[in-house]
Amino acid sequence: MATPGRLVGALAFFVVVLVLATMLALMTGYQPIAWSDLQTDETARIIFFRLRIPRVVLGLLVGGSLAGVGAALQALFRNPLAEPFTLGVSGGGALGASVAIALGFGANIAGVPLVFIFAFAGSIAFVSIVYRLASAGSVVMPGTLLLAGVVLNLIAGAGVLMIQFMTDYTGALQILRWMVGSLDVIGLDLVGRMLIFLVPGMLLLLSTTRDLHLIAMDEESAAALGVNVRRVERTVYAASSLVVGVTVAVAGPIGFVGLIVPHAVRRLFGEDLRIVIPCSILAGAAFLVLADSLARSLLGASELPVGAVTALIGGPLFLILLTRRRRYAAI
Repeated sequence: MATPGRLVGALAFFVVVLVLATMLALMTGYQPIAWSDLQTDETARIIFFRLRIPRVVLGLLVGGSLAGVGAALQALFRNPLAEPFTLGVSGGGALGASVAIALGFGANIAGVPLVFIFAFAGSIAFVSIVYRLASAGSVVMPGTLLLAGVVLNLIAGAGVLMIQFMTDYTGALQILRWMVGSLDVIGLDLVGRMLIFLVPGMLLLLSTTRDLHLIAMDEESAAALGVNVRRVERTVYAASSLVVGVTVAVAGPIGFVGLIVPHAVRRLFGEDLRIVIPCSILAGAAFLVLADSLARSLLGASELPVGAVTALIGGPLFLILLTRRRRYAAI
């Protein structure tokens, strides 16, 4: 099937998955809500419109953003283990956001929360460091890439712990609660502010899909076909840092969504990035709201951090992929 036909079919499939996942997420939780309850139960309406809908919408945005960025980074670095969490992008955003929280920067500049700005600065700084450490001329060394990401995540984690230790009790508790990853939100105001940054960032990523597809196959061939490789790299860095910085600032460093989802999409619909990236956005949104539904309902009255759920699913998958890469490298 030609790429346009495959793209339409893949998008239609994931739209159906997304709609089903959203409906399930809206109905499940500590207090399940049936559609009939919205007609008669005032408490159910308050929970549904003030808590459940904003939380699901936030999950859709965060999941779709992380999965789309993960697919783009895997293509750019030509490494299936690359994603915002393993490359230190999330760690940089977490460190920047922790600094803003500890300093009490809850204010806005021209309507932009300072936490967003600090998280974006941390993300773009860390992804730039990782790339420079892993680059040898025009070659990116996969082993060094992952090692640099792991080390920078450790540095970011140590920095966050130091900030928690040095700040007051309220700030430390706020950082701790935020670090485990959560989609807990009231109302849609914060979601609206996120969209100001996420929409341009995701559109930038989507605009690079054709060029990224060529770069992922061979960088020299892409350049020979007229692709400005360095400009595409800068675009992906900036867009990824902006998107991840904003999502981390709001939901915390939720890991492995950008690793799991693109692999699932590629298994179903192949390696064409013109299909993988947009479909990863839809699939990532569905995956995270389902993971959050599980986190909200698994322990009854208690609620698991959604970041813990995604890590428990994504961590073993990461190890499996790492083992396969080692096996292939030995052949």
